[in-house]
Amino acid sequence: MKNKNGITPRAMVIAALMAALACLLMMWDFPLPFAPSFYKVDLSEIPVLIGGFTLGPGYAALIEGLKVLLRLLFKPTETAYVGELANFLIGIALVVPASWWIYRRKKNLISACLGLGIGTLLMVLAGGLFNYFVLLPAYSVLYKMPMEQIISMGTQLVPWIHDAFTFVLLATTPFNLFKGFLISFLMLLLVPRLNVILRKF
Repeated sequence: MKNKNGITPRAMVIAALMAALACLLMMWDFPLPFAPSFYKVDLSEIPVLIGGFTLGPGYAALIEGLKVLLRLLFKPTETAYVGELANFLIGIALVVPASWWIYRRKKNLISACLGLGIGTLLMVLAGGLFNYFVLLPAYSVLYKMPMEQIISMGTQLVPWIHDAFTFVLLATTPFNLFKGFLISFLMLLLVPRLNVILRKF
């Protein structure tokens, strides 16, 4: 079901529906016991990936952006926009490479496994870099919270965390790996039914 004609009414309808569904899923998030409380998992990348697998990586990026904007319209930020920025940047690192891979290949389990595997690895890498250089410093400045206090939140969970690097290595990376594996697993269940799902729109 590739969209070979660029922007079409049907493609825009699918993108809008996927963005709305992703926004709803983004509001239903939950923390993990091995990660600091401000790291929360949501399943909003699943509709983004469905749109990206069907329409291409450009639409995946569009849906990801619309999802975050809709979320901000319906629910004010609780993280001084740092959480929303993190969700967008790290989400893009997953959905765009995965969509690019499978959009140019057959939508089967092998292609999906490879695409989602590549996307997950890039998401983990991007998540580590963004958190170390941008997100954690921004969170510290905007919340007027010393970096040491943020790091201590990780130390309470993992005793080996003692600086920003070990925080990213032992808290951020496992969190993003778990999220990537969870989303990939659920997407692999949906891939064989993808055409059936989208035929309803």
